[in-house]
Amino acid sequence: MTTAPITPRWRRYVALGDSFTEGLWDVLDSDGVPSSELSMWATTHPVDAEVTALRLRGWADLLAQHLARRSGEPLGYANLAIRGKLLGPIIEEQLEPAIELRPDLVSLIGGGNDILRAAVDIDAISAQLEDAVVRLRTEGIDVLLATGFDMKAHSMLSTTRSRVALFNANISSIARRHGTYVLDLWGMRCLRDPALWSEDRIHLLAAGHERVAQAALAGLGLVPDDPSWDDTEITLPALPVREQLALNAAWVRHHAYPWATRRLRGTSSGRDLHPKFPEYVEVGANGDLLP
Repeated sequence: MTTAPITPRWRRYVALGDSFTEGLWDVLDSDGVPSSELSMWATTHPVDAEVTALRLRGWADLLAQHLARRSGEPLGYANLAIRGKLLGPIIEEQLEPAIELRPDLVSLIGGGNDILRAAVDIDAISAQLEDAVVRLRTEGIDVLLATGFDMKAHSMLSTTRSRVALFNANISSIARRHGTYVLDLWGMRCLRDPALWSEDRIHLLAAGHERVAQAALAGLGLVPDDPSWDDTEITLPALPVREQLALNAAWVRHHAYPWATRRLRGTSSGRDLHPKFPEYVEVGANGDLLP
């Protein structure tokens, strides 16, 4: 693996992916401050037209700000990620536009939406990912991949663990073969804290994205700003069975069922949406993002 210097060398960063990299549900208010109220509303109305107009931040925006501050120089930052995308469309629609921007760092993170589906060929999507990595590395671009989340603590999603573990093993092999960096989401103990997650149990809130941005620095070989970024490990008492069943039923009704219905209808939450930063925006040396 290539080793990052203490001062980041990257001057142009492009983020590719799905809702995770787009920044759901780290919602900013009109003053640019994370809003728990807006995040909660957006989580329960994911396809509302007003939701698509909300200003999202997310871990990739935060990483760009960290890199600019570390280097003391402005950074060009583009984010082509769109919610709801499977890995194939991410690569088909975002890879070549990203290369045309001539970045020196690309984060390419996807596959989560594939894994949530009833049937997925993990080896097939891993091969797609490796082909994209080869394309980027051939252009001399550094690449940041990410493992999938460990959903052990999420009772209704824990059945995906074996799929995610296999995908993670393939990602580790891809990274070794092609010299990429890896953001280790699976190993983040702090993400066991339910307070970092939105009500849909799939997307992070602002505090979760902030932790992931620190993990991304570590994945790039840089020292995180916050030495306690992964210290939190919550041990919660087990809920009574009846209460847990009621919570799971509410989650199915308000989140899983609408999601499955959209999938059956072939309707993506990202339909007709455009990337939030399709061209470079400048992140100032002080970390200010200037769209």
